[in-house]
Amino acid sequence: MASTQPTGVTPARSQETKNVAQAFEGLGPDDKLALLYYIYEKMGDSITPAAPTAADAEISPQLMQDFFNLSDDQQLAAMREIVNREDTQVSRAYGALSENNQLLAWYAWAQGMGDTVVDIPRNYKASPEVNRILSQIENLDFEGQISCLRQVAGDMGYSPVQPVPSQEETGKTPSL
Repeated sequence: MASTQPTGVTPARSQETKNVAQAFEGLGPDDKLALLYYIYEKMGDSITPAAPTAADAEISPQLMQDFFNLSDDQQLAAMREIVNREDTQVSRAYGALSENNQLLAWYAWAQGMGDTVVDIPRNYKASPEVNRILSQIENLDFEGQISCLRQVAGDMGYSPVQPVPSQEETGKTPSL
């Protein structure tokens, strides 16, 4: 069962950032995983963690220590569960993290790819859409890149907790 968590609704994000995140959302699970890998491969040093003091290195053991002990097939299945927002133990563990800690998890996995984390298959060829979205992300300024990645990371994983609708969505201001 997938989460009904809405995507791309944070009002503080620019329309350009929302458009890139929406384009990411349109990709299939394996293309999303590949794009995340390419993003961290090209820009990882500048993005991760987004703010060192904003992420907690002692995040979910299931997503960090235990994940590295899984077989390649199990790691790939776990990442797909997260990307697909499936109601599974690993996807719930991911969904319970802050966006900064979600970025930290993807960074740790990207750093381990090909070593302690399953690598992209040698025969994988990025689609034109993956390359287009990667180019759009690269063309964002630093704040836009971080904002986009936080949105993308935050839109993954399963959480039964639904976000409070924003003023932008409701057209109403909060009242006391």
